[in-house]
Amino acid sequence: MKLLIIRHGDPDYTIDSLTEKGHREAAMLAQRIAPMDVAAYYVSPLGRAQKTAEYTLKQCGRSAEVHSWLREFDVKILSEETGERRIAWDMLPAHWTRVPEYYDKDKWYTVPVMAEAAMEQGLTAVHDGLDALLKRHGYEREEKYYRAVRPNEDTIVLFCHFGVECVILGHLLGVSPMVLWHGMIAAPTSVTTVITEERREGIASFRINAFGDVSHLYIHGEPPAFAGRFCEMFSNDTQRHD
Repeated sequence: MKLLIIRHGDPDYTIDSLTEKGHREAAMLAQRIAPMDVAAYYVSPLGRAQKTAEYTLKQCGRSAEVHSWLREFDVKILSEETGERRIAWDMLPAHWTRVPEYYDKDKWYTVPVMAEAAMEQGLTAVHDGLDALLKRHGYEREEKYYRAVRPNEDTIVLFCHFGVECVILGHLLGVSPMVLWHGMIAAPTSVTTVITEERREGIASFRINAFGDVSHLYIHGEPPAFAGRFCEMFSNDTQRHD
């Protein structure tokens, strides 16, 4: 089975939709995804993901099932600097990298600042939602791998968000999302492909075949959007610092 995890197009967060560029990106993405043989489409309930999916679904004459656990993973923690709530993947490197537990997939959410935010509860909702979906498609969670009850080569498409994408990948690969949130970036409308490998009959694991692919933008001469990134140099005051 293949999972295609797609981040929404360039966002206008003020109206939970897409910018003009985001609409262009979604149209380009549709030219890539709509011709595929897709078994099922799933989408976040948030507007920016819905609008992105709309282009593909309209072109191929399909519909998508909405799942609340695909919404942005917005469990907010208290900032050490400001005392205000903010998303966990905006923590400064000097703060989170000094805590060894953040690198441990079974301990990172037990760090006091995460525990206070009920991070484990948010994780469980995504993990349970993902595992229920995979079970519907023939793969049942067993320990740290999956039982291939009905092995297949179906393609499943998820239209969602970068934050929850990392939580999904962390669950499938056994990796702390903190490392993925801070060490990787999936540009708007990027496609991450995760494939099953059944090396022994009935036992499947998941492996990333491509992460954050935006080739559908490049072939149209459209540069990837900056959304989700921070400045490459501190002296660049046109890019986001914090």
